[in-house]
Amino acid sequence: MIAPLLQVDNLVRQYTLPREKLLEAPGKVHALNGVSFTVEAGRSLGIVGESGSGKSTLARLVMALDHPTSGTVRLMGRDLHTLPREELRRARRDFQMVFQDPYGSLDPRQSVRRIVAEPLSAQGDVSRDEQHARAREVIEAVGLRPNDLDKYPHEFSGGQRQRIAIARALITRPRLIVADEPVSALDVSVQAQVLNLMQDLQAQFGITYMLISHDLAVVHHLCDDVAVLWQGRIVEQGPPERLFEAAEHPYTRALLAAVPKAEPPPGQPS
Repeated sequence: MIAPLLQVDNLVRQYTLPREKLLEAPGKVHALNGVSFTVEAGRSLGIVGESGSGKSTLARLVMALDHPTSGTVRLMGRDLHTLPREELRRARRDFQMVFQDPYGSLDPRQSVRRIVAEPLSAQGDVSRDEQHARAREVIEAVGLRPNDLDKYPHEFSGGQRQRIAIARALITRPRLIVADEPVSALDVSVQAQVLNLMQDLQAQFGITYMLISHDLAVVHHLCDDVAVLWQGRIVEQGPPERLFEAAEHPYTRALLAAVPKAEPPPGQPS
């Protein structure tokens, strides 16, 4: 039996609060409390929930940017949090991240060429010529032009900057991309373009996505499966069609009820 690409088992993350009184033990916050799920290669899992539900903590743990209190994150069978530092550095070519803010995540002092090639440069085993060739390849894959590589982030629109961020994630040819609210900072008119691009790239390169979002419409557009996170726990999981049409948990139903609905023009039937 082939193991799933990403396997998260009973993930717990506690944070210790500042001590309020000298003789009392400090309090603890459970950001995640026993989260488990799997993602098969080439599929997309959406993690949805309100602010404070634990979504960003989960993203940091899957990316091995933070350590769990307990539980495991396995990518291609490897427990990321037990890998020695050098092995983890090499393993990072298999999983990359796209952040929420397409401007804040790009260094304004660097050219697009340097920004996009940075993950390859950090690996330390790819020649400069290969870095430039791969940068050209991925910048074209996200719908930009090769001469854009010599420009700077401020010369692009928000949607174009997010395309640059996606190109940077693509350059190592990863198996998994974790996208944390990748379109929430973009205009509504641009969001669909970026989501369609992510779908096209998945079909072209076989990428697996873990998409973090508070927007149910976004995960419905892109994801094969959706997990609803509430107070650090997954309370419901399944295909988006089933969850959105026949949600079982009250929290999922509350999220659906909060989705804005378009009102018909005056005089038109509702």
